Amino acid sequence: QVQLVESGGGSVQAGGSLRLSCAASGYTNSRHSMGWFRQAPGKEREGVAAMDCDGLINYGDAVKGRFTISQDNAENILYLQMNSLKPEDTAMYYCALYPRCRWSGLLAPSAYTYWGQGTQVTVSS
Repeated sequence: QVQLVESGGGSVQAGGSLRLSCAASGYTNSRHSMGWFRQAPGKEREGVAAMDCDGLINYGDAVKGRFTISQDNAENILYLQMNSLKPEDTAMYYCALYPRCRWSGLLAPSAYTYWGQGTQVTVSS
């Protein structure tokens, strides 16, 4: 059974940094696609960053130049380094996994099969 467990969220002041982690387990296909999403109260879930099975990366427009997605394949951990945080980055952050290769549409929630429980990020001004 696939499990995704996020960690690393917290409260920071604007301009600060956080690194989120997502530990993945329970799947055997090494070629998969993963992404980070966020959802603020009253808003739709938004694609933040995604990596396809060839390592190609897409970022949402709101985070380009500030956030970096990376993956430790040996440890099956997905990371999201978040720098220059803004109050509008405040949201619950989720990681997601599609257990096969997908090379397009990876910033859409509908592209993913499995989701973590989320970790809260709060940025104060």
